[in-house]
Amino acid sequence: MSPPPKAQPPAFSPKEFRSALGMFATGVTIVTATTAEGQPIGLTANSFNSVSLDPPLVLWSLARAAASLPAFSTGSHYAIHILAADQKLLAEKFAIKGADRWSGVDYATGVGNAPLITGAAAIFECFNRSRYEEGDHVIFVGEVERVTYKPGAAPLLFHGGRFYTELPL
Repeated sequence: MSPPPKAQPPAFSPKEFRSALGMFATGVTIVTATTAEGQPIGLTANSFNSVSLDPPLVLWSLARAAASLPAFSTGSHYAIHILAADQKLLAEKFAIKGADRWSGVDYATGVGNAPLITGAAAIFECFNRSRYEEGDHVIFVGEVERVTYKPGAAPLLFHGGRFYTELPL
């Protein structure tokens, strides 16, 4: 029996790949949790997607090199916040390595002690159902236990390295 086929080496540079990925406009999220020591953690991510309606599942991914990976991997819950258009500064703050991300941030505590940031367009409170290691990232699948959202809220969007808000066509 012959071995399974493998993908050919890429015919593009990492920079070209990143630039091509930037052509896909995404929403902007902040994913939050609490460490085993009770400290809030969070990061900006645009790798969010729905998976299933029954059961309600969503996914996001995190670099294996991220300092927060152990906390997200071992914690029971996390919250995914779809940011509203007026939360650009918050998205930038939670994207900076080494910054005091929680200074001045208004939040409550949700399921599994996950911080819930005030003002988000939607929040998915998730049980940390499964993780898959692929390439240089870990894919997290969360089972949504609670959802809140603001009907009609304008989302924060990201495309080509810049932030945008929606404009209906």
